[in-house]
Amino acid sequence: RFYVEKCEAMRNFANKIWNASRFIMMNLEKAEVPSSMDLANLTAADKWILCKFNDVAKDVTDNMEKFELGIAVQKVYDFIWDEFCDWYIEMVKPRLYSTDDAVSQNAALWTLKTVLIDALKLLHPYMPFITEEIFCTIQNEEESIMISKWPEYSEDRAFPAEEKAIETIKEAVRGIRNIRTEMNVAPSRKASVYVVSENDEIRRIFEEGKLFFASLAYANEIMIQADKTGIAEDAVSVVIPGATLYI
Repeated sequence: RFYVEKCEAMRNFANKIWNASRFIMMNLEKAEVPSSMDLANLTAADKWILCKFNDVAKDVTDNMEKFELGIAVQKVYDFIWDEFCDWYIEMVKPRLYSTDDAVSQNAALWTLKTVLIDALKLLHPYMPFITEEIFCTIQNEEESIMISKWPEYSEDRAFPAEEKAIETIKEAVRGIRNIRTEMNVAPSRKASVYVVSENDEIRRIFEEGKLFFASLAYANEIMIQADKTGIAEDAVSVVIPGATLYI
């Protein structure tokens, strides 16, 4: 069943992969990224995307073994477009451009490269040409993606706590963006965002993710506190499990 719309959608997907790869390679040229990384140097965002890919690798392998090829490729598509490109890459941009923390930047670049290469391997049976081209350009340890090792699920890359933390921040970002869209507020208009929660763990999650949360939520400042002290009466609120955000 041939649809022109499907060709256009896959063209857009190929462009998405190509642009993400160019972004990663452009930043790799500016740094010496190690071949291996101490997990202690990874942030919650890094561990979250590794955990997400870990689950996708298992799901894709299981579905391919059952010849559920459409389900398998849809999982790869969703992961690359949504989790990797739309979320993780946007999360790490402030670390790459707004800080001088070399350890954190190297951890981000290592994670970007590692996840991209492994995602290309899962996609290769469906899109062989673009995946081979990017694979051979971004690394020189292996000769061809066709004979590289297939990604496998690893218990070492299961980080449930970090996954829960980042999903909490993502829910907050979605809530803020929805409110701004409803009120026709342009992304260029920054606002102060208050995160109010009596839960120490929730406050810690937002404190650790403050750098990229501010960027994703179009905020010029983030205040994290246990009560509503100092918040204007006319502030717009967004409720998520365990916290309320005021804009």
